Amino acid sequence: MNKLIAIVGMSGSGKSIATDYLEKNNWKKIYFGGITYKLMAEAGIERTPDGHSEKEFRENLRKEHGPECYAKFLEPEIREALKTQNVVLDGLYSWYEYKYLIEKFSNLQLVCIVIDKNIRYERIASRKDRAFDKEAVIYRDNSEIENLAKGGPIAYADYYLLNNGNLDKYIERLTEIIEQINIKEGES
Repeated sequence: MNKLIAIVGMSGSGKSIATDYLEKNNWKKIYFGGITYKLMAEAGIERTPDGHSEKEFRENLRKEHGPECYAKFLEPEIREALKTQNVVLDGLYSWYEYKYLIEKFSNLQLVCIVIDKNIRYERIASRKDRAFDKEAVIYRDNSEIENLAKGGPIAYADYYLLNNGNLDKYIERLTEIIEQINIKEGES
């Protein structure tokens, strides 16, 4: 059976590094945010540099279709991809999405990327794309925790990857986690 993992963590923790690495190693990456961009384009809504239009659109989608709607929208794509390869989910944010997916895919594993807050704030502020200052990140963190139940998947993760150091150590730990998942699933 092919593997299914979701990379979770706070904004700027390094989730994209993990999903991009796995994608380069023949995992199918399924990006939750892609739904937002696709549906916004279909509705003729432009993305704003501050991210406000996307946030508003996401909130309206969840109000209209339920807090687990992203998982529901992606379930067919996940099923199809799992027929031929391992799958990594990028952007599972909420407890509701996790609960929906774990009922559909019993082999789903959560890998949480964690990082000290001050290091995360510094890295986000120095990004080339989508840089935010500390206050904006704190506002986003609070909003995601309070409105999306983002803390649930983080607290309930199967594996944790500390991202305070350099990229080599990060990839080394990610590789260890994938090996542990392979061994665990081989025993089932």
